[in-house]
Amino acid sequence: MSTDDRKKTACVTGGNGYIASVLIKMLLEKGYAVKTTMTWRRTPTSKPETNSIASWQKEVIEPAVRGTLNVMRSCVKAGTVKRVILTSSAASVIRTQLQGDGHVLGEESWSDVSTSPPPSLVSGYTRGHASVQVQAYPVSKVLLEKAASGFAEEHGVSLVTVCPVITVGAAPAPSARTSVPNCLSLLSGDEAEFGVLRAMEMATGTVALVHVDDVCRGEVFLAEQEAAAGRYLCCGLNTTILELARFLSEKYPQYTVKTNLLSGDLLEKPRVHVSSGKLVKEGFDCKYKMLDGMYDDMIDYGKALGILP
Repeated sequence: MSTDDRKKTACVTGGNGYIASVLIKMLLEKGYAVKTTMTWRRTPTSKPETNSIASWQKEVIEPAVRGTLNVMRSCVKAGTVKRVILTSSAASVIRTQLQGDGHVLGEESWSDVSTSPPPSLVSGYTRGHASVQVQAYPVSKVLLEKAASGFAEEHGVSLVTVCPVITVGAAPAPSARTSVPNCLSLLSGDEAEFGVLRAMEMATGTVALVHVDDVCRGEVFLAEQEAAAGRYLCCGLNTTILELARFLSEKYPQYTVKTNLLSGDLLEKPRVHVSSGKLVKEGFDCKYKMLDGMYDDMIDYGKALGILP
């Protein structure tokens, strides 16, 4: 078989994950041979432990950095990997202290990791990672990105990092632990999941959304673009909880938007906009830029996952 006839091969880690399951399907449809690994999630330690800063470091930060570097080392050892696409998160970009409105954040921005979260904000770890997701998660993403970047530079690895915002849409994965239940919480009435969504809006000044298909399309695009380098934000839409509630109420009247959750200080308009300008400049654009399109397959997926009745 000639070289031109051989399938391109991609390895996707965490193949049983939400984004990875869509990526694998997309790669197979494009004719790639796909190898994957499965992610095993261990049970968190007991809640007294999870209230400590030490456990925050042990349970969230260290596994993220160590796991990323282990994959990078394997790529170097294999000697056949042409490019590594690291899926990080816009959480590494948008957790910054900004005054006023109208800010546009790009790849040059980094979330503030100078302060550790107070123990009270870590106490939600044993219930769906609620508080840790908001507080420790951004720190883990900043540190793993910087560790991966340093390793890639030292070992001559072609590394591209994709930082998607809150990711929505249906996937082959039979579970979705964070963004999908968060973004359906106004319909499900799950106060803990809504609390995460609200905390993200308060911390970042926006509810920035992207469809999972666009994230995966972007990753394949960057894997195939020889000139691609550095970090890339992937965002289809900047909105707010109030705008989301109005949309859901009009689009899905068969569900009752849980207006009792909409108390306190909620934004009318985003104070911050996350920009995919770098991706767009290099020739990629999101297909899903409106809530209508992003939620088309979310309701049925939510039913399949047992989030919605």
